[in-house]
Amino acid sequence: QVQLVESGGGLVQAGGSLRLACLASGRTFSSYAMAWFRQAPGKEREFVATIWSGSRTYYTDSVKGRFTISRDNAKNTVYLQMNSLKPEDTAVYYCAATTSGFMVVSTRYDYWGQGTQVTVSS
Repeated sequence: QVQLVESGGGLVQAGGSLRLACLASGRTFSSYAMAWFRQAPGKEREFVATIWSGSRTYYTDSVKGRFTISRDNAKNTVYLQMNSLKPEDTAVYYCAATTSGFMVVSTRYDYWGQGTQVTVSS
């Protein structure tokens, strides 16, 4: 069982930066592939980024070059550095974990955090 707790959300102006963090419980954090998803009002939850097999990463096209996912296994934490934020990045951001390796589909993730709100003003 893994529990995930996100932090770091907030209100930022367009062009600004935020760093999200997701703290995981348990002693097997390094064995999980981790991801960030987001859900805007009235829209489906969408994949943002994942890190698996140590340090391999993959991003959805809309955040490539602006967002960076990373992890610190000693701290049981995964991060999402978000730069050059745009109003369309506004959403609740969720951290997720899976034992299935590289996955971009939300239904393949076993554990989820409660989410953290990111609001980007224009």
